[in-house]
Amino acid sequence: MASRQQIPERDVTEQAAEEVSEEAMGPAAIASAASVGLSLYYFFIRGERQLGAFIGLWPPTILAFASYFNQRKILNKLQSITQPGTTLRNAIDSMMGNR
Repeated sequence: MASRQQIPERDVTEQAAEEVSEEAMGPAAIASAASVGLSLYYFFIRGERQLGAFIGLWPPTILAFASYFNQRKILNKLQSITQPGTTLRNAIDSMMGNR
């Protein structure tokens, strides 16, 4: 069974992870959607199938980079929380910006 200190810490880390993921994926999702639209434009309207297929490969790459940077932000936040000697109160204060 989890102690009192572990339960709030788990809640805090999940909340921090959700905040980071929401702010990081917005621009990447927009860029990926725009890339799909541009790909369809070149493929069907302009008739340049090779260029349209090439641009159609961009969305997975954009989302992969966004996911990588998102994971790095989460890792950095978790490392700052779980440093040796850090108390739960200090970790919460640093995350909430009370310092």
